[in-house]
Amino acid sequence: METFLNRYRNLTVLLLVIFAQLVLLAVQVKNDQDVRMIRIWTVTAVTPAARVVEWLRGGSIGFVRDYITLHDTHDQNRRLQAEVDRLKLENIFLKNELNTADRAKALGVFQEHTPSKTLAANVIGLGAGANAKVVFVDRGSVSGVQRGMAVVTPDGIVGKVTAAYPTASEVQLITDSDFAAGVISQKNQVRGTLKGQGSPVCKVDYVPLGDKVAVGDWFYTSGDDRIFPRGFPVGIVKSVRDGQPFQEIYLEPSFLQRGLEDVLIITEGVHQAIPDQAVANQPVYIAPPPPGADQPSAQPTPGTEADKLRAEYKAMGEAQKHTYGEGPPGTKPPDFTKMGVPGNVPQAATPSGPGSSPSPPAQIAPQPAGAVPPVKPPQAKPPVTGSAPPPSTASSNPSTTAPLVGQPPPQPAGAKPLSVKPAPSKPVPPDTPVADRPRE
Repeated sequence: METFLNRYRNLTVLLLVIFAQLVLLAVQVKNDQDVRMIRIWTVTAVTPAARVVEWLRGGSIGFVRDYITLHDTHDQNRRLQAEVDRLKLENIFLKNELNTADRAKALGVFQEHTPSKTLAANVIGLGAGANAKVVFVDRGSVSGVQRGMAVVTPDGIVGKVTAAYPTASEVQLITDSDFAAGVISQKNQVRGTLKGQGSPVCKVDYVPLGDKVAVGDWFYTSGDDRIFPRGFPVGIVKSVRDGQPFQEIYLEPSFLQRGLEDVLIITEGVHQAIPDQAVANQPVYIAPPPPGADQPSAQPTPGTEADKLRAEYKAMGEAQKHTYGEGPPGTKPPDFTKMGVPGNVPQAATPSGPGSSPSPPAQIAPQPAGAVPPVKPPQAKPPVTGSAPPPSTASSNPSTTAPLVGQPPPQPAGAKPLSVKPAPSKPVPPDTPVADRPRE
């Protein structure tokens, strides 16, 4: 190295002088942004090295922090997981308390509205048998519970107490295969016997084939079993089939809809009425009537044959001034001999003559005193005294003869003759016995 410097001493000195001159120029010269050239050169030369050094420093610190000092992270994660579990349990507990409060409120409202005396109880256990539908409640004989008491909820009946212990009671559910209770349908008042099937579906037995039970009908307790008071809901019908000799009716108990946690034990049952059939809660829109529909028609047309016949009888009675359902016994009824003719009412006879016209079919002309209605005159009664009737002055020409008493007046030309028997023209001698006198 020393030999190289000795050999190129002059050239080395020249290069150093030139470099120093450039440095002096860079210190003095500035660019357009008023930054010295020496500063620009220095920053440009140092920046790549500084970037590499910073990358090495950051990576080493991150590696040490993420992979070497992790012994505290595991403990922190364990504490956080325990806190999350505690919060979850607290949330579940609060939800259960809220549900319990809601159920207690529902039971309280139900106890206030039902006339029966009840005792609230909680379900604390289930039966041990696989097919046994039995639960245990936390009320026993110390609280006044006795064997045979009914157990219900606001949704419907649950079962009956089969054993009462000092601090607990055994309740047989209505889904048990050995359970039975009297029920009655809400719609048609059909009576039957509720029987458990060992499944969530119960059966209503002993319903005759002629009784009407449809899917969707509600059944209520009938009170015939002397266990459940009348009027408590039981369930809704899911299927109906014809069997022999009774119908096969299966219903879903209503107490299973919200689970079974809190129940009411009926200590003193009071029968209550079965609620009426529920009405549709959706409003029905009725359009306004068309223009002019509010004015009734003058002559409404009956719809059925029965309506037509009723209108015909009514018109016949009005034409003869007869009111149906009124009048003392023996009152003369209307004459229905003209029911089949057009107009449906008898037509009154009018005297013949020029310019005369028949009366309307719905009216009857007034009859003179002593005259008989033109349709069917009454039979002439024989006189009871010995006086003879006046001799007849009738001539052989009926068109010029005045009408006699008991005979209809003459009809106009072309009118249909009435079916009336003419009165006898030969007078009866006064000395003829009453039994031998002719009858009309």
